[in-house]
Amino acid sequence: METEDLRFMKRALRLAGRGAGRTHPNPMVGAVVVGKGCVLGEGWHRGPGQPHAEAEALAKTGFRAEGGTLYVNLEPCDHYGKTPPCTEAILRSGIARVVVGCEDPHPLVNGKGIRRLRGQGVEVLTGIGRSEAEELNRAFLHFARWNEPYVTLKLAATLDGRTADSSGKSRWITGEKARRAVHRLRSRVDAVLVGSGTVVADDPMLTVRGIPGSRQPLRIVLDPELKTPVKARIVQSAVDGRTVLITGAKTDAGKRRSMEDRGVRLLTLPLPSGEFCWSDLAPEFVSLGVLHLLVEGGPRTATWFLAQSAVRRIEYFVAMKFLGETGLASVMDLGISGLPDAPEFDLRGCRKVGGDVQITADAR
Repeated sequence: METEDLRFMKRALRLAGRGAGRTHPNPMVGAVVVGKGCVLGEGWHRGPGQPHAEAEALAKTGFRAEGGTLYVNLEPCDHYGKTPPCTEAILRSGIARVVVGCEDPHPLVNGKGIRRLRGQGVEVLTGIGRSEAEELNRAFLHFARWNEPYVTLKLAATLDGRTADSSGKSRWITGEKARRAVHRLRSRVDAVLVGSGTVVADDPMLTVRGIPGSRQPLRIVLDPELKTPVKARIVQSAVDGRTVLITGAKTDAGKRRSMEDRGVRLLTLPLPSGEFCWSDLAPEFVSLGVLHLLVEGGPRTATWFLAQSAVRRIEYFVAMKFLGETGLASVMDLGISGLPDAPEFDLRGCRKVGGDVQITADAR
C-alpha cells in the first residue's frame, strides 16, 4: 500500500515536471505543504530568477505551515543565488518536518541544506520516491556530479537496424507520432547535435515544432572539415550564435567568415587523430551552458559517441519494417573484438508510439 509520504511526494514530482524544458540551468522542483493530511499549499519552479518551489508553496500556505510537513523532490538549497536560500524560508515558516526525494550533489548544496535544517531542529526524511526524483532530474544530477553534459543518443531504425535506404535517405523511417516524440525530446534538452553528414544528406532544421511553450535548443554540428553548406537551412536560419559548428583548425578561412557573417558560432578544436576527443569536447559544451545534449546524428556520429563511452541514455525508435542489406546500418564499426567488449545498456522502458516502438535504455 502506498504510504502517505510517497503519495504527497508523487504530487510534488508531478508539479516539478511542469518545469520540463523551462528551468535550465536549474533543476525541476515541486513542493507540497501538508498539515493534518491535507494539502495547504504547493508550488513549482518556473525558471531562473523565479521563486523556488519551496518558497512559492510556503508563500501560498502562510501561517498555516507551522507544524506541518513540506514535501520536495530535491534537497532545498542553503545558499544565495538569484533567489534567497530555501532553508531560510522553511525555518521562518515553522515547518516541523521536511521529506526530500533525493539529495542535490551540486557543490553549492551537497547536503548543506539538509544539515542546516536538521541543525535547527527540523526533522528531515530523505529517499522517499528516490528513483522517480533522480529520473526527473537525471541530466542535472549527472552534470552536478561530473561537470560534463548528460548525453542522450536518439536512433531511428528499422527492425533490422537500418537507419537509411541505399541512397542514404532516412526520411521518414518512423511515423508521425514517433517524430512528435522526438520533438518532445528536443524541447527538454539544452542542445541538439548532428554531424555534417546529416546536414549534407537531410538539410535538417533541428528545431522544436508542435510543442507549445517550448524553448528552442542550441543547434550544434560536428564538422571537422567544415563540410556544412553555407546554403544549409541550419546556417541560413542562424541567429545570435544559437547555431554552433565545431570544426578543426585547418579549414577554409573564407567559408568560416561566411558562416560567421550569417550568425553561426564557430568553435575550433584540435584534431590529434583526425577526429574529436570527448575530453576536449565536453568542456566546450559546458562553456556553452549545455547540461543535456541530444545526439541525433547519423551512423558515424552515433558510433563516435558510443565509442567514446559518452552516451548515458539511448532513445531508440524502431519502425516495423525491414530494409535488408541495401540499407545503411544505424551504427558503424565500434572497434571491438567481440561480445565481452560491447557497450551494454539496461532496458528502462518500451512503449508503442503510433506504429513504431520507442525503447529507452541507460548505460551501465
